Amino acid sequence: MADTTIKVDPAVRDRLLELARERGITMRDLVAELAGATPTREELQKQYEETKAYVEEHFLGRPYTAEDEKAGEQLWADLEAGRIGEVQ
Repeated sequence: MADTTIKVDPAVRDRLLELARERGITMRDLVAELAGATPTREELQKQYEETKAYVEEHFLGRPYTAEDEKAGEQLWADLEAGRIGEVQ
């Protein structure tokens, strides 16, 4: 495998080196891990479509709608705000 040089600010280099040392790996391996663990837009879209199909088949029994998405966003907001489980 041929190596290449990536130019970054010294602060970024130092951060990468610190992260690599904490993991007991080289900076080269750290960058490879980060690249491998970060999905592309295409990969994220594929995951979304697969998750949507699973939810439609196993939970909804119908197509997932914009209203479902809004309800899910509201549920997360309520959970984060501690409003779920409160006595009204």
